[in-house]
Amino acid sequence: ADFNYGADEYDAEGNEEPKALPEGSETMPYIDESPTMSPQLSARGQESGDGVSPTPTDGLGTGGERDAGKGLEMRKLVLSGFLASEEIYINQLEALLLPMKPLKATATTSQPVLTLQQIETIFYKIQDIYEIHKEFYDSLCPKVQQWDSNVTMGHLFQKLASQLGVYKAFVDNYKIALETAEKCSQSNYQFQKISEELKVKGPKDSKESHTSVTMEALLYKPIDRVTRSTLVLHDLLKHTPADHPDYPLLQEALRISQNFLSSINEDIDPRRTAVTTPKGETRQLVKDGFLVELSEGSRKLRHVFLFTDVLLCAKLKKTAVGKHQQYDCKWYVPLADLVFPSPEESEHCPQVHVIPDHELEDMKMKISAIKSEMQKEKANKGQSRAIERLKKKMFENEFWLLLNSPAIPFRIHNRNGKSYLFLLSSDYERSEWREAIQRLQKKDLQAFVLSSVELQVLTGSCFKLRTVHNIPVTSNKDDDESPGLYGFLHVIVHSAKGFKQSANLYCTLEVDSFGYFVSKAKTRVFRDTTEPQWNEEFEIELEGSQSLRILCYEKCYDKTKLNKDNNEIVDKIMGKGQIQLDPQAVQTKNWHMDVIEMNGIKVEFSMKFTSRDMSLKRTPSKKQTGVFGVKISVVTKRERSKVPYIVRQCIEEVEKRGIEEVGIYRISGVATDIQALKAVFDANNKDILVMLSDMDINAIAGTLKLYFRELPEPLLTDRLYPAFMEGIALSDPAAKENCMMHLLRSLPDPNLITFLFLLEHLKRVAEKEPINKMSLHNLATVFGPTLLRPSEGESKAHLTLASDIWSHDVMAQVQVLLYYLQHPPISFTELKRNTLYFSTDV
Repeated sequence: ADFNYGADEYDAEGNEEPKALPEGSETMPYIDESPTMSPQLSARGQESGDGVSPTPTDGLGTGGERDAGKGLEMRKLVLSGFLASEEIYINQLEALLLPMKPLKATATTSQPVLTLQQIETIFYKIQDIYEIHKEFYDSLCPKVQQWDSNVTMGHLFQKLASQLGVYKAFVDNYKIALETAEKCSQSNYQFQKISEELKVKGPKDSKESHTSVTMEALLYKPIDRVTRSTLVLHDLLKHTPADHPDYPLLQEALRISQNFLSSINEDIDPRRTAVTTPKGETRQLVKDGFLVELSEGSRKLRHVFLFTDVLLCAKLKKTAVGKHQQYDCKWYVPLADLVFPSPEESEHCPQVHVIPDHELEDMKMKISAIKSEMQKEKANKGQSRAIERLKKKMFENEFWLLLNSPAIPFRIHNRNGKSYLFLLSSDYERSEWREAIQRLQKKDLQAFVLSSVELQVLTGSCFKLRTVHNIPVTSNKDDDESPGLYGFLHVIVHSAKGFKQSANLYCTLEVDSFGYFVSKAKTRVFRDTTEPQWNEEFEIELEGSQSLRILCYEKCYDKTKLNKDNNEIVDKIMGKGQIQLDPQAVQTKNWHMDVIEMNGIKVEFSMKFTSRDMSLKRTPSKKQTGVFGVKISVVTKRERSKVPYIVRQCIEEVEKRGIEEVGIYRISGVATDIQALKAVFDANNKDILVMLSDMDINAIAGTLKLYFRELPEPLLTDRLYPAFMEGIALSDPAAKENCMMHLLRSLPDPNLITFLFLLEHLKRVAEKEPINKMSLHNLATVFGPTLLRPSEGESKAHLTLASDIWSHDVMAQVQVLLYYLQHPPISFTELKRNTLYFSTDV
């Protein structure tokens, strides 16, 4: 089966092993199981890029996409993916129709299961929908099988769209059909048995012969299907030349489908309605999602539901296989009683226990290593048992990361006493929750207490109403979903306009990695302006990222509001926006300019993407007069120094004024500043010292890292790299010590002296860890690959995925540097004195 560890299969406390789905579970390739993709979302998804195309399009076409061959290939891919899901859909409709005949036959006997009227209501229009899609499938299938540039199929989609009237009738009846089915199964055991387990035939080429699905889930399929067809039309149009005969037909079909979707959005989804509010209005679900709650000192994953007038915090109950999933309410706060405590009020709140960065980094490395293993297994057509085992391991690790990485506090207080604390990894999400609650609080709300029955009904409705079904980890993604981008995104934040009054303004950038969003970069504060001009460039590492978010803040300098808690962000969000990172658009060599609009504010930025294997290459400098990209021995000889001037100056400056800077060496400096420093050092300009003393300290730290990264050969040399990898893997401490010291001795003098100089500096930085939050492990993570990564990256880069070499080797590179950082002081003279005892060949 195509396992998909959803929230439903995992105990939210994180105490239990995730279990594989029961036999005959509802998970199927290509198709949305339950109303995740409510048409509400999907009609809008066209513009916002929410819609996920059901085909694996990565790896195909970049800027040269326009050429006909690529477009043709893409159309075929889109269509074959769609045909596969169309086959599943037809099988689902068939499964729904199967009990209809026998039910009709008994309806006229003395012991009917259902009356003819009830059968008519529940199965209304299903037969017609089945026939429309069967005819469509039978016409499209041979065309895709004999695919070439002359094949046309726009007329088939146009015909399908012209028959949407049948769907309109189905949608109008959907609510009554669902209610009737529910009533009938409560009053009739036979029908309940039938409707709980309808057998759906598996696709032709799958091993699964049948899966069991409930009638309720199947009745939702037609609604889901229109959304799906609309997304496919969108994808087809993207890859069909405008002069192709299909183009106008597909355009027409898309227009009809989109109009249809927006017309039914108003009428649809009775699932959104739960019990009524004290004023007798319908209580609706406005937002839901997974958040980490700090409860009794430990982190718990909760599913939080925001209704019209109440915030409810729940967890999934453990249930026996085959039983209906249910939520357990942990607590609720009526919105009339809910307040957000200000930082000073929350000082007596529990302190957030933050997991050290190095533990999170270690876990990310582990996850990357498991991903590589899974790819190898898949490539070698490995056993599905082995792949399942790896999937499970990956889910456990990703779940741990999801639970332990959030550190931004989101406090909820009930006026009648109790306070609750959630931890989020993204300020963007925190403000979305806050804004959604504040919007609802503008209405005239009443306080209330729910009786235990009311609470039970409301909690019971959560399972059907929820819009977020799976814990946000990458192992929950289908294989056909885009894996996201791995590599480096260069972003220049230019400027912003549209502010009503002048303020102190800055921006932060967030990207999603490992399934959740984290803040990656921050511009400087532009003071007292309505039109900030930052023009700052950042290099952001992407780890499976699909979106970039920009948040614009007003800086708060009011001392009374600043909280002792480092992760508390008290600055006011002026606006926020998000864009999808489209692999095709981003992967060009050139900068791509864009604007994000938010609350009337426009932020201008540019970006370009470098894949990881490109950024791994060390390229020697063409001119040997500078210092960047020039061998260290050449530079020290020319300068008549033991340690290059650039290394000494940068380290001196960092020790003078950056050693207590939070995240020194981890936070990226402004790329334009770094480039300016690089130019000055390369030209050996007299103004270096003046420039250094004025420059932002993160830019100086970034220049030092860049120097080591651009060395034509790593500081610890290509020749010794395999030996370092073997040495660090030794398990006997004495043998390891012997080998690791011997390797240092084997380095050329300029490399060794520079390495020891840097080592002592990094140890001094780590002594200030309580203030700068940079542990030895953090520093090893930052500098390990920079000092060790071999220069012949090209030979490896095309053999495997860049992310594979990355994860495994990087772990070892980090460990090598960490070994020397944790080692008692190493002196050059001592090392050289001991040479006698060892042979010099490695």
